[in-house]
Amino acid sequence: MRKRIAVALLAIVIVALIAPFAFAEEAGAGAGSVATTMAVFGAAIGIGLAALGTGIGQGIGLSKACEGTARNPGASGKIMTILIIGLAMIESLCIYALLVSLGILISQKSFF
Repeated sequence: MRKRIAVALLAIVIVALIAPFAFAEEAGAGAGSVATTMAVFGAAIGIGLAALGTGIGQGIGLSKACEGTARNPGASGKIMTILIIGLAMIESLCIYALLVSLGILISQKSFF
């Protein structure tokens, strides 16, 4: 428990130390500015975590659907329908994360 708290506090301190550099952009800064770099890293980390989470969620859902079909083969039609709807809902979360990441990148005018 103490290790988790220490890691969380260390992460907060690092973010607090990096934030002033990220937002202290000079007028006329080019494509290599720190804010653009941080936006690119933030977008990459965001879509990576979203893909990781949705992949885990889809794997768990698929495994439970297979278990349900193995226990009751007569209900496989209903299970398949619910599975497809659930997977579509889970996948939509990753698509939303992709749109947010692209929005972050587009908001950085110097990126493009």
